[in-house]
Amino acid sequence: MERKKEGLSALGRKAEYRDDYAPDVLETFENQHPDNDYWVRFNCPEFTTLCPITGQPDFAEIRISYIPDRRMVESKSLKLYLFSFRNHGDFHEDCVNIIMKDLVKLMDPKYIEVTGIFLPRGGISIWPYANYGRPGTPYEELARRRFETHE
Repeated sequence: MERKKEGLSALGRKAEYRDDYAPDVLETFENQHPDNDYWVRFNCPEFTTLCPITGQPDFAEIRISYIPDRRMVESKSLKLYLFSFRNHGDFHEDCVNIIMKDLVKLMDPKYIEVTGIFLPRGGISIWPYANYGRPGTPYEELARRRFETHE
């Protein structure tokens, strides 16, 4: 299936970077294998956001892993979305939870987890982790198990 038929607007166009938090730039496309469970993983090593107190930049790698259902996030739109945090002020834990909740709302995945590996500032690094498994399904149990064994 051609992606153009799915109404994707970011793919194949010059990137327009927003300087404000912009979940509206996220786009999806149809999963061609919804009958298979498989992992999709994004590593975003150049994530930046601003400390809401000091305004200083924070740098992180954001890792997103999910098991898709019917819809999948388009990678260029995800890049533009993550870039929109650049001038947005939020704590590390908030960024990870916001990203996860926005992607759950967008795709309704079977399962998703988001980890932020923030570089040290003041001698302390913070690595928040959040996950979600669709309620009432085996993925809810997967979320519980992965949360309990998370390192």
